[in-house]
Amino acid sequence: MKTSKFRENFWCPHFLSTVGYDCIIQHLNEGRKNCKEFEEFLKERAVIEEKYGKDLINLCRKKPCGQSENNTMKRALEVFKQQIDNVGQSHLQLAQNLREEARKMEEFKEKQKIQRKKIEVLMDNMHKQKQLQYKKTMEAKKIYEQKCKDKDEAELAVHRNANIVAPKQQEKLFVKLATSKTAAEDSDKTYLLNINLLDKIREDWQNEHIKACEFFEIQECERINYFRNALWQHMNQLSHQCVINDEMFEEVRKSLEMCSIEKDIEYFVDQRRTGQVPPAPILYENFYNSQRNPVPARNTGPNVGRRGPLPIPQDSREDEDYSLVSECNISNQHQWI
Repeated sequence: MKTSKFRENFWCPHFLSTVGYDCIIQHLNEGRKNCKEFEEFLKERAVIEEKYGKDLINLCRKKPCGQSENNTMKRALEVFKQQIDNVGQSHLQLAQNLREEARKMEEFKEKQKIQRKKIEVLMDNMHKQKQLQYKKTMEAKKIYEQKCKDKDEAELAVHRNANIVAPKQQEKLFVKLATSKTAAEDSDKTYLLNINLLDKIREDWQNEHIKACEFFEIQECERINYFRNALWQHMNQLSHQCVINDEMFEEVRKSLEMCSIEKDIEYFVDQRRTGQVPPAPILYENFYNSQRNPVPARNTGPNVGRRGPLPIPQDSREDEDYSLVSECNISNQHQWI
């Protein structure tokens, strides 16, 4: 059966290798980096929301928008500007909420870092002890093997020169053999002692490695869960912002539903009317007739009759004061010539 536990999947057969532990630490560091990136994302989003909110508020308060409208349309525009101002305020609140979420993410990230630091320091010490003891053990083994070789050579020298050398030289060989045996036994004890000590350190390291894996796995589960919830919360905040905006925009739509074209037209007429009587037509006035028979003052009332046909000039010499148009033209032509 396949398992996915940290404690069962991050070992290495090489005695001094820390590749499994290092792999976990690298993964945890990457997770911490991801939290940091999301924290920075929230901060940048907060800056954008704050700027957007302030720009909306300044737009509503400084930029005129249909300021000369009257009556119901004027009220609708006032509601419109007020709700846009409210939208701006809500974005400022969203910016504050995003900064708070970023702060919480930073606190969570730093809390995990402090908790991990204790385990990492402990494990680093365990790795150093294991490496140091391994080195001592290997040196003890090397000395032990050399002493065993020295003993074997001393034994071989005694047997090889048993019937050849003088008793005095033979005695020296026995002394050397005894010394080499003692040295070999001492080195054997030292080597065995180091082996036992190394195994004890190995067991301690292995137990601590298991505990570290279990702790790191719990931390990673907490981090993923917190990260997931933080992202979920961020989406809820944005959705809530959309709902708030829509509620404010709905107020504008309601005010527009109350806007009456007929009432606004009637209001404008009542406030700005200038009169109900149109001007009278301008009548034709013959210049010559006005000199001869001054035209009486005409009625300026609304019901003015249509003017009659133009008078036809008579070619009569009886009225010396009356001149024909043709005569005037001839006289003018002589003057031009």
